[in-house]
Amino acid sequence: MDVVITGSSGLIGTALITALKADGHRPIRLVRRAASGADELTWDPAAGSIDAAGFEGVDAVVHLAGAGIGDKRWNEAYKKVLVESRTASTSLLASTLAGLNNPPRVLLSGSAIGFYGDRGDETLTETSDAGEGFLADLTVKWEAAAQSAIDAGIRTAFLRTGIVQTPKGGALKKQLPLFKFGLGGKMGSGEQYVSWITLADEVSAIQHLLTADVSGPVNLTAPQPVTNAGYTDTLGSVLGRPTFLPVPAFAPKLLLGGEMGQALLFDSAKVLPSTLEASGFSFAHPDLETGLRAELGK
Repeated sequence: MDVVITGSSGLIGTALITALKADGHRPIRLVRRAASGADELTWDPAAGSIDAAGFEGVDAVVHLAGAGIGDKRWNEAYKKVLVESRTASTSLLASTLAGLNNPPRVLLSGSAIGFYGDRGDETLTETSDAGEGFLADLTVKWEAAAQSAIDAGIRTAFLRTGIVQTPKGGALKKQLPLFKFGLGGKMGSGEQYVSWITLADEVSAIQHLLTADVSGPVNLTAPQPVTNAGYTDTLGSVLGRPTFLPVPAFAPKLLLGGEMGQALLFDSAKVLPSTLEASGFSFAHPDLETGLRAELGK
């Protein structure tokens, strides 16, 4: 398959390109600079420009681009960047695909479990309603921006990704130094649910969805979500380090800002991958200990 990928230099995109090449596919990077070869196309979402002709005849598009949720404090200016980097790029991409003579069969468009908001211990599947808060509002707009591709008959699935587990980046990379020094601990009460997925399963799920007959929202989370306290205990056990120092809720909120700290560390979402499993996908790492040991080489 010829697969165009946005966000190809990111954590998931980099791993996906490696996996696609290993399986004999041809990944094509959509980049924001001049294309340097036949396996690159150029776009500029902010300017509304894109090499539309380069998409003619490709088999699939995986859209992973967007400003980093945890990269900067959430002031009003950066929140606008977070929204517009997702909605503008998705709208441009979807409308471009919709106007092609020979469009791809499938668009896998990035999304996140932030869609569900803070829901305590409620079990959440793809049929659950959107929650409240900035991340939920952002995700609703993000998914809506792909409507033109859906209207054009392109099979479109939304990758509602959980917290990706890998020492190469994201939340786990940031936590590892503290945990390795025995300074890791649960966040606040530790009762909030963490819906996670290993990087390996994330990439495998995306590959699966390239050909599976699935459209609409798809939760990319492992089938066994855990509480923050359970996550803390498991990571400590895998590393062989104590985890008896709880982190008071006010500390990370002071560091990150109240809204961002609450959303990223204390909101609770117990998300299940119902659609993914029903489509025949099998997780290599269904439980957290197995997943962490695989990703950390333990």
